[in-house]
Amino acid sequence: MPPAYLTNAIGLNAMINNVSRSIGPALAGMLIAMVGTGGTYTVQAVFYLLATVWTVQLRPAQRFSAVGTDAASIPTACRESFGRSIIEGWKFSWRNMAVRVGLLTVMFAELFIVPFTTLLPVFARDLLVVGSRGQGLLLTAMGVGALCSAVIIASAGQRLPRGLFMLGSVLLYGLVLVIFAASTWFPLSLVMMVLVGLCHVHSHALVQTVIQSYSPSDYCGRTMALFNMSKIMMIMGSMLIGTLSSLLGARWAVASMGAAGALTMIVMLMVMPQARHIR
Repeated sequence: MPPAYLTNAIGLNAMINNVSRSIGPALAGMLIAMVGTGGTYTVQAVFYLLATVWTVQLRPAQRFSAVGTDAASIPTACRESFGRSIIEGWKFSWRNMAVRVGLLTVMFAELFIVPFTTLLPVFARDLLVVGSRGQGLLLTAMGVGALCSAVIIASAGQRLPRGLFMLGSVLLYGLVLVIFAASTWFPLSLVMMVLVGLCHVHSHALVQTVIQSYSPSDYCGRTMALFNMSKIMMIMGSMLIGTLSSLLGARWAVASMGAAGALTMIVMLMVMPQARHIR
């Protein structure tokens, strides 16, 4: 894929994911009513099989070189052992400023901010007193924001200043969570969840774009593997926010974690001011 279309493609992928996330449960409900639970799983298995067949049929096209890659930071490509390959991937990711910023951004977001969803049932049941229906509306609001964000990214493409939006989205994400944690008014909480979805997809998609754009083909798989390993940070963050919730309560746990996530973005902007100029 030409680098000029990478942002659009990742935004389009996020848009498709969020559309399917919205209509999927409704379709599943219709299928369960028509063919039962077992039949629904059979239909899903058939579609997974079709997706696998179509994916296998894909063939690599012309390779396009990654943009913005510092040639001096790329080790000489050679036949490497598995362990050596992992080490070189880590070394490249740390030496390349854009990739390093992207990975740190997503890791801090997964550690401090994203785990708030584990406490969403507590907010719906005990703090906002809206029950399961209200929780569904909160998740729907988040989905609406995520879909809007995906449309913006898919449409704007290369025109977005990736570095500034990537860090700014996580910064805003953390501040919005502080407001959400303090809110006792359900409509305000819904608005905050729309902004949460907007910030989440914006930061997540732009991090992917930056990592892939600034990684040469020999290292793209390794850097994206590190990107996916950031999910480990979410597990740690979920444990941390659970501990804080038991000590301070759900509101203070979400607010403090959101503030910590926003603070890490401010520190990154101060320590690495060149990050805001990543394109």
